[in-house]
Amino acid sequence: MSTRSRPPRPARAGLHPRNRHQGRYDLQALARACPTLRPHIIRAADGSSTLDFSQPAAVLALNQALLQEQYGIRGWTLPEGYLCPPVPGRADYIHALADLLGASHDGKIPTGDGLVGLDVGTGANLIYPLLGRSEYGWRFVGSDIDQAALANAAQILAANPTLTVGIELRHQSRPEHIFGGLVGADERFDFTLCNPPFHADLAEATRGSQRKWRNLGRDTDRQPLLNFGGRHNELMCDGGEAGFLSRMIDQSAAIAGQVFWFTTLVSRAANLPPLRARLATLPVRDVRVIPMGQGQKQSRLLAWTFLDKKQRRAWRRARWPAC
Repeated sequence: MSTRSRPPRPARAGLHPRNRHQGRYDLQALARACPTLRPHIIRAADGSSTLDFSQPAAVLALNQALLQEQYGIRGWTLPEGYLCPPVPGRADYIHALADLLGASHDGKIPTGDGLVGLDVGTGANLIYPLLGRSEYGWRFVGSDIDQAALANAAQILAANPTLTVGIELRHQSRPEHIFGGLVGADERFDFTLCNPPFHADLAEATRGSQRKWRNLGRDTDRQPLLNFGGRHNELMCDGGEAGFLSRMIDQSAAIAGQVFWFTTLVSRAANLPPLRARLATLPVRDVRVIPMGQGQKQSRLLAWTFLDKKQRRAWRRARWPAC
């Protein structure tokens, strides 16, 4: 079956209960909120409306419409070739993180400006700070090694001035460092987030792209490698996901007392055992793995803290008193 003959694609099954993107997309309502989506709506074989999800412009327009219609975020766009994140899946990370914080706060999710998160590799899309600020009122620092990505993120903030006061952008000028030179000596973060690069090299990225094309029922030999978007530093790094996260774990020990929860996505289940073994070599006090499943894609949130229970209680009293 070709992509054009498929019924409207639903938001991914298994989304978090608080996720706003349950069920099927109402494309007509989204197009009324964001008219740039309308040219990408096509007719399915059964007469209903759908999108050709193999077209990057259609995927970008859908994300623009979701952000505008559901969160009031305007002017969200990306430079050509940059990673276009699926909004429902990214929102799931934010809600799973909120549950983690709530579990550390007698079951009540802490909200508002008192909480500050560090988004490692925020990218040109700035998606986690935008969603976290909109849903829970948290403040964010978004960091990246790519100046052009940060420039685009700044333009998004300029188009949404009510969000600007709660989101700061920082350039990591030393790519080999994740936290070093970025986190001040007296600075505290209630959580960190990260969507790490998946692939170790171009060949691995090519295979991943071809799998996406096959899932869409398209000819993999005739499609461009990065049709789904993503710059080299967004998709690839030395050692792939496992290598990047091993370095993150090691470097997190240098700021052990300055972060309540370190968190990251882990896309490959096979990477969890070596990452947990790595954490076991450090004075980590608690490790959590939170499953997240959206349709056929299974992911998980890995979280760790160096703070013991007494230190976590003191942190909450000092930083979350009004929550």
